Amino acid sequence: MSVRPSVKVPRHTRTPQSNRKRIDMKAAVFSKFGDPAEVLEVREVPTPEPGPGEVRVRMIASPINPSDTMFVEGRYGVRPTPPAVPGFEGVGVVDKAGPGLMGRFVVGKRVVAINNKGGNWAEYAVIPWKQARPVAADIPDDQAATFFVNPMTAVALTRHVLAVPKGEWLLISAAGSTLGKMIVRLGRRDGFKTLCVVRRSEAKQELIDLGADAVVSSSEGPVPEQVRRITGGDGPRYALDPIGGEAGTAVFRSLGKGGRLVVYGSLTDEPIAVDPRSLITSRTSVEGFWLGYWMAERSIPKALMLFREVATLIREGVLSADVGKSYPLERVGEAAREAAAVGRGGKVLLKIGAGG
Repeated sequence: MSVRPSVKVPRHTRTPQSNRKRIDMKAAVFSKFGDPAEVLEVREVPTPEPGPGEVRVRMIASPINPSDTMFVEGRYGVRPTPPAVPGFEGVGVVDKAGPGLMGRFVVGKRVVAINNKGGNWAEYAVIPWKQARPVAADIPDDQAATFFVNPMTAVALTRHVLAVPKGEWLLISAAGSTLGKMIVRLGRRDGFKTLCVVRRSEAKQELIDLGADAVVSSSEGPVPEQVRRITGGDGPRYALDPIGGEAGTAVFRSLGKGGRLVVYGSLTDEPIAVDPRSLITSRTSVEGFWLGYWMAERSIPKALMLFREVATLIREGVLSADVGKSYPLERVGEAAREAAAVGRGGKVLLKIGAGG
């Protein structure tokens, strides 16, 4: 027997009781912050209706990213008021447009569904029409589902924010992640050298086989010393870190003169220790990056060019995601547990509906 929750739904998405029967859908809902494997449950909630400038997407698949699990734990930059539905990206088919002209052009099309407020772990999701990006038929559902967060971040950070030149070292922590592996492959294509940092020594060989120019393990000694031995005494000028805490601090201390560290995550929720003297005498710098903010600053033509750029790199296999196990929405707890497993094989997907 299904239990209908008291999930809050925006007023414009509620079905008027006076002229139509309420239609429910299934969604993964958490009523309190906590371990996603424990607090997520599939419930029936009202099927949303798109408002002005919005479209409704019948979801096909959505990945479980670190941002999604942090969202459920209450540790992400976007903090909802439970009960809420996770899911920032995915693929689906637009089945309805709200009032307005532009949304009608994507009705019936398979799209990358970018949901910056969360909500894609459901049979239907409502998003602004600008965030429903049609995806070419030759890109399969599993790659379309993971099209935005990791591939776009890889392109944005390496080609646009840092603009890493050919032949330069790029130091990356959490290099064994899906995003880390994409950056390694992108380095091979674009000509910059990747120096990867991992926690476990046994994770080194996979990255070397993938094409990393060098790999160090934090379990084998201080990272800055290992990095300087590889780079000939001078640390790298470019670095990326999604972890923070000791790992992020080690990456910062590995920088050479004039080095830039871009922090694009905070998996540990711990601060990076920055030496003011290094900032002054070595002219090193630390800056933050959030893909949502960065994309909002792009014009529509520039955003379209970025999507074409990513699509091309996915077709080439450079930014294709290593997809692991897939689970139906009803087994979201198991899926979340698999996504948190150390050494898991690829990105975990929620398969929500049939393809378009």
